[in-house]
Amino acid sequence: MTIELLIPDMQGKKDCLDIVLSSNPEVLNHNIETVKELYFDVRPMADFKRSLEVLEYSKKTKPKIYTKSGLMHGLGEKSDQVVETLKCLRSVDCDILTLGQYLQPSSKHIKVKEYVSPAQFDEYKAIASDLGFKSIASAPLVRSSYFAEDLIDSF
Repeated sequence: MTIELLIPDMQGKKDCLDIVLSSNPEVLNHNIETVKELYFDVRPMADFKRSLEVLEYSKKTKPKIYTKSGLMHGLGEKSDQVVETLKCLRSVDCDILTLGQYLQPSSKHIKVKEYVSPAQFDEYKAIASDLGFKSIASAPLVRSSYFAEDLIDSF
């Protein structure tokens, strides 16, 4: 059995993150969700840099913990912005990546701007692999918990 924790950014509070890390999960997941350029519109209470810092601090504090993050596609992001976000995640030694299509949960949520093709998800997976992610799930219906145990077992 693998223990994976999906956490918020803790508002950047390291002492809160230390408490989570002290539980020694095998996988610590904090989803970046979108590209830097769309962060304010998509996650107005969050901060792109702070999300990266959560992953970086976790890896530096507990190097044996696998770090994981995910992005939603279809919010208006450009391909080069996605690639830059993948590079940012690898720069903080993120190990596991999930890429999936954003689906509007209700009329009160952000509207889908685009439905990304399966071929584009395959292309993002190839790029992520070239960047050095240890495990990647990339397809329209992938979610953060998508075959979570299989992702960790794949390496």
